[in-house]
Amino acid sequence: MFKKIMFATTGTPVCDNAAHVAFDIAKKYDAKLYTFHVLGLPSRGFSTMVTDVRTGQVEQYDTDYVAWVREELKNTYDKYIREFQNYEIDAVAGIPGTEILRFARQKDVDLIVMGAHSRQEETGAARYRGAVGTNMQHVARSARCPVLIVSRPCTTCLWYFSNIVFGTDFSRQAFSAFLFAKKLAKEIGSRLHIFHALDMSAMHAGKVVSQEEIEANIEAARDKIEKTYVSHLGDYDNYDVDIWEGIPYVEILKYSRAKNADLIVMAHHAKEVDPDQAILGSTVEQVVLRASCPVASVNHPDKVSG
Repeated sequence: MFKKIMFATTGTPVCDNAAHVAFDIAKKYDAKLYTFHVLGLPSRGFSTMVTDVRTGQVEQYDTDYVAWVREELKNTYDKYIREFQNYEIDAVAGIPGTEILRFARQKDVDLIVMGAHSRQEETGAARYRGAVGTNMQHVARSARCPVLIVSRPCTTCLWYFSNIVFGTDFSRQAFSAFLFAKKLAKEIGSRLHIFHALDMSAMHAGKVVSQEEIEANIEAARDKIEKTYVSHLGDYDNYDVDIWEGIPYVEILKYSRAKNADLIVMAHHAKEVDPDQAILGSTVEQVVLRASCPVASVNHPDKVSG
């Protein structure tokens, strides 16, 4: 399913969890793993001086410096590389999000793995709106392939995972996320949990919602799931459908814990806007930062059909 995987890293400890998942998936699928690092921005115009993103030091950008950075990355991920040889390490100077997307296009990768942000704060301190890194936002918005975001330690990852939660808001982008979740579930033989959270915060705006209205909305959502997703599952019957009411990101997290999810798959954003212009939806952002398992953000139908 994955022939080429890209691990975008800052080379710092905040990417250790993503490194574990990236090498784990590459090993499982015998995929080629591209470990990619954007080492810094040129100090000005066509200057050959760059500021190293890890040390903050101004360095001469030349072949010797790039070779040194590659060697440092090799040493950083030595424990993984010793067990997995099908890898390539690359480093360039530039704007991180732009260079990551450029490299992903050039190599035609099937999956990008990266951390949620590059900050050193404790995980608990990062669980606030706007904490997701701008580079991750940029990549998740424009990547043509799924982006797997890892913000917490993952013990099962994709070697053993057996439960995929697909969270939908019925947007056009959500269908691409569904195709990826379905493809992965069939490939691995996982149970696919199709889930929708009825947004009670929106329903409650200025009025009291009756139980009958809630139940009618739940029933309408169930019909929509049957027509939109279940009808595309064919003979695959290892799935279930659930609809809970509440605050969407809270319900998705609660549901994922209840199902022992190893992976959550969601659309990049909820609103029907140009995907290239959209920012990461607030629901996805909160799920990314709080989930105890990796979260796959899917923005385009490319590479997810089948």
